[in-house]
Amino acid sequence: MRYRRLGRAGLQVSELSLGSWITYHNQVDVDAAVEMMAAAYDAGINFFDNAEAYAGGRSEEVMGQAIKRLGWPRLNYVVSTKFFWGLDRTGHATNRRDTLNRKYLMQAIDGSLKRFGLEHIDLVYCHRPDPQTPVEETVWAMSDMITRGKALYWGTSEWSAADIRAAWEIAERHHLHKPVVEQPQYHLFHRQRVEQEYARLYEDLGLGLTTWSPLASGLLSGKYAAGVPAGSRGAMENMGFLRDGLTDAAKNAAVAELAPIARDLGATTAQLAIAWVTKNPRVSSVITGASKVEQLHSNLGALAVADQLTPELMSRIEAITSPLAE
Repeated sequence: MRYRRLGRAGLQVSELSLGSWITYHNQVDVDAAVEMMAAAYDAGINFFDNAEAYAGGRSEEVMGQAIKRLGWPRLNYVVSTKFFWGLDRTGHATNRRDTLNRKYLMQAIDGSLKRFGLEHIDLVYCHRPDPQTPVEETVWAMSDMITRGKALYWGTSEWSAADIRAAWEIAERHHLHKPVVEQPQYHLFHRQRVEQEYARLYEDLGLGLTTWSPLASGLLSGKYAAGVPAGSRGAMENMGFLRDGLTDAAKNAAVAELAPIARDLGATTAQLAIAWVTKNPRVSSVITGASKVEQLHSNLGALAVADQLTPELMSRIEAITSPLAE
């Protein structure tokens, strides 16, 4: 396993990380989480990604209980969570969901700490931008989390380049803790934001990236070429919004064209897709997901594939996928 700095921050994270979206609590219980996190840790993964909203807070509980059982030294692993959607879906949730106001954020961190059973979270993200709250209010709240020792670093997820720069400049002006990382979607078919919109931020602000969905929710694995198989992510009742994208004929045809390249490397198309993301030096860590240890080990195989991706192969991949990229 190789490690990269989180942008200009001193924190180093593994090139591949393990996320809990969809899987933890829904498909992965505490026993399974212990097994997978142990396998990931033994392979050198030190970064485990989560969010308050995943499984209504229960994903944090599952990961927290797994960490407690594993008994790792606290310095040896990095845990993240994300705030925005909140947990309360009652009629009394005005300041408790879909917001980044100070009241919500200062209580959200306490809730996550309790669910994780930790004294601090290493990395906290603003899960989406909040146009209703002044950016300055959000920046002060996130900086205060760090000042109070409840978090060590903060960042954003799916924010525009303009909003990230505005937050950074407010922090700079008031001598506050700056956002150091963005967590965007990034894969062969979703590239514009990382490669174009954020281009100036890497040098200007030292922005790091922890990217999600390297397989485009499974599309790049090739499993959706003949429709949505039973038991897949696309077949899950609450994932219906993904189905049109997963069964896109043109993109599935492109995935089929990638298959021979992968085979020549002794790899799967999924490993090839993950390896491609790691080749971007701006990416600090690629967040992968797995519901079984076998999937985790397969994902880890992408690191060896990345070492085989020559400029010529990268050009071939580019020619197949870039016309369909957003």
